[in-house]
Amino acid sequence: MATAKKAKKAAKKAPAKKAVKKAAAPKKAAKKVVAKKAPAKKAAKKKVARKPNAAFMKPLTPVGPLAAIVGSAALPRTEVTSKIWAYIKKNKLQDQVNKRMINADEKLRALFGKAQASMFELTKYVSKHLK
Repeated sequence: MATAKKAKKAAKKAPAKKAVKKAAAPKKAAKKVVAKKAPAKKAAKKKVARKPNAAFMKPLTPVGPLAAIVGSAALPRTEVTSKIWAYIKKNKLQDQVNKRMINADEKLRALFGKAQASMFELTKYVSKHLK
């Protein structure tokens, strides 16, 4: 009878020990992951402020049909483009169906040479009228 009691106690204790060992195993694995060190990263480069392109910022004088839209004062190309877009939006000349197209009124027709132009062609027509 004594051996039967010992066998029952051993059977009860054995699963408990296995559970403890299983619980202990992930802790050891977690320590191994923490123990590994990540390779040192290179120092990040300092961000340098962008310098504007001198060619875009050089004031140019609009002539001909472009002067009728943006004025005759010398302006950088960036300002000329901004003023043309302001004129297009003010007069609602952007095509409602295809927003990439610009419907020309009298002033823009003289600049473009046609009734409708793409927004991507805009710089081509503008550069012809800047001196």
